[in-house]
Amino acid sequence: MRFVDTNVLLYAVSRDRREQDKAERANDILAARDLSLSVQVLQEFYVQATRDSRPDAITHDQAVRLIESFRRFPVQDMTDAIMMAALATRQRFMVSYWDAAVIEASRALGCEVLLSEDLGDGQDYAGVRVENPFRG
Repeated sequence: MRFVDTNVLLYAVSRDRREQDKAERANDILAARDLSLSVQVLQEFYVQATRDSRPDAITHDQAVRLIESFRRFPVQDMTDAIMMAALATRQRFMVSYWDAAVIEASRALGCEVLLSEDLGDGQDYAGVRVENPFRG
């Protein structure tokens, strides 16, 4: 199973012409069945997709419907154990806490691949490998 980071969800709803290729790729990814995500990813998606300063912002209702749709995939809750593991990962790999929490949520679901544009393509975080699905 592959874990999907927030940027995949955001590209999937992008109407920016400059992001058309990424939007198509993101929607192709989301058509797969072997995906998972976390509550944190869904929260970040909501905040970023609906923010007023976003040129192609979606409405609250649109975001809620999309989140309901994304819940067809396994969704990892944030737990005390994941938080503590994220704190250790943050320190070990010198990444932000939020990135570490995504890494640890993916690990908790048994994912070996994390689809993300935000972390280094090919980087291995103790068994969770990042793949940038948008690399050219």
